[in-house]
Amino acid sequence: MAVTVPRIWAGVDIGKEHHHCVVIDADGERLLSRRVLNDESVLLELIGDVLALDDDVLWAVDLNHGVAALLIGLLLGHITGLTVHRASASDRGEGKTDAKDAFVIADQARMRRDLGLLRPGTRSPWTCAP
Repeated sequence: MAVTVPRIWAGVDIGKEHHHCVVIDADGERLLSRRVLNDESVLLELIGDVLALDDDVLWAVDLNHGVAALLIGLLLGHITGLTVHRASASDRGEGKTDAKDAFVIADQARMRRDLGLLRPGTRSPWTCAP
């Protein structure tokens, strides 16, 4: 089975009230960088704006529970064939910002092939599969 590589990657740094999303292309160039409220209508607008860039997108989040549940639920409910990864921002360094973290999350998803997929689970809301 051939593995398809997405054309763009959306990294989301999850926060309690706000998330920050950065979308990059195959060269690591930023296509979008936006802080968004953790609110259904705002998140749906973000999803639409990312899909307007390209519908071949891999979404990566740094959390797969709690305050990330609304975004993940919207992604799973509105995007056919969605792949959501949980990426750990391993390149934090100095000058930590939500935008930088979101970029690192997107870039990790672009570069790494060992991140687990998030899928609806039977024992818990989400299970992580290799």
